[in-house]
Amino acid sequence: MKTTVIDGTEYDLEQLTPEQRLLANHIADLDRKLGSARFNVDQMTVGRNAFAQLFERSLASERQ
Repeated sequence: MKTTVIDGTEYDLEQLTPEQRLLANHIADLDRKLGSARFNVDQMTVGRNAFAQLFERSLASERQ
């Protein structure tokens, strides 16, 4: 039995209509893409903050 979970509810894909299976697959794919996008935003935020810190240190070293 193949299942999918949408908004906290588990569905048996075999019990869904072809249209419902297609929609469930779209939802699952979009959930994966949203998770990946969040991961990428987290990485970019950390990287941006690191570069900002390096920039601030560079400015501070010039003032000395």
